[in-house]
Amino acid sequence: MGWDMLFHGPPAPTILLIAIVLDVAVGDPRWLPHPVRLIGTLVAFLDARLNRERFGATGRVLRGGLAVALVAGASAAAGWFVVDFAGRHEWGWLAELALVTMLLAQRGMIDHGLRVAGALGAGVEPGRAAVRHIVGRDVQALDEHGVARAAIESCAESYADGVVAPIFWYLLLGLPGMLAYKAINTMDSMIGHRSPRYRAFGLAAARLDDAANWVPARIGGLLIAGAAAFVPGASSARALRTMLRDARKHDSPNAGWPEAAMAGALDLALLGPRRYGSAATGGAWLGAGRERATPEDVARALYVLAVAGGLASGVVAVFSTVALLSALSAAGG
Repeated sequence: MGWDMLFHGPPAPTILLIAIVLDVAVGDPRWLPHPVRLIGTLVAFLDARLNRERFGATGRVLRGGLAVALVAGASAAAGWFVVDFAGRHEWGWLAELALVTMLLAQRGMIDHGLRVAGALGAGVEPGRAAVRHIVGRDVQALDEHGVARAAIESCAESYADGVVAPIFWYLLLGLPGMLAYKAINTMDSMIGHRSPRYRAFGLAAARLDDAANWVPARIGGLLIAGAAAFVPGASSARALRTMLRDARKHDSPNAGWPEAAMAGALDLALLGPRRYGSAATGGAWLGAGRERATPEDVARALYVLAVAGGLASGVVAVFSTVALLSALSAAGG
């Protein structure tokens, strides 16, 4: 009887574990409309209609908050609809599985990093072209080492907000929470900037994204530090020391945790001065190691992140085992 119940739909942690395996094995199916693209279309629609100069700064802040509420609320409602559908149909849980798989980004993060490492091996110009797809800063002035650092920083941050955070919110609030988080994170990437157009309108998105990533970023840093123990030449102790010492030097309240952990793990210096459009920042360095990162360092960082992903999967496997045993016990009783 227990196996018949599981056939109609495994517990949520088990669905998540299967989704992690599928994401790593095959990535996103290109023939399906990606939920993040759909969220982005809605954000762009609201941006065009609510973010206008004539509303003034206060009005744009309020309208930005309304946009966040609408997008996050609609996303959570869509998640609830899928969960409800899954509960009503024998094979409905496969719809939830497909959606959860697409909302994870472990495979995409590794693939992007590998493309930068390979392009950088062919020269700095190909490296700049490749890294431009994963960073928001001006890459034209970056030398080979700057491109490598940018790739490592982006992948470390993406591990926290593209892998750990979705897992965290799914385990905590199920598919509605996971989708709401992806909506908030997508809005932050699209409108959560300090540019004149988005300083007011994107304020709510930026602040809510900071709050949503506060715990996952720190968990991500700890997982990176733990993964370093299994990577030749990396150091868990140095990763942990560097994270605790330097994470708060980052302008972001969250990005510094995985980035500083990676800097310490590989004995690198990351972050530093950078340029966004016409604005230059004198960012502090994270870590006390080499500034001259190489394509080989990018590959080592991806190795660390792959192991960190395995550690995260192990945590999910524990939740899955407990949920399965509980479900089997309830079905047998």
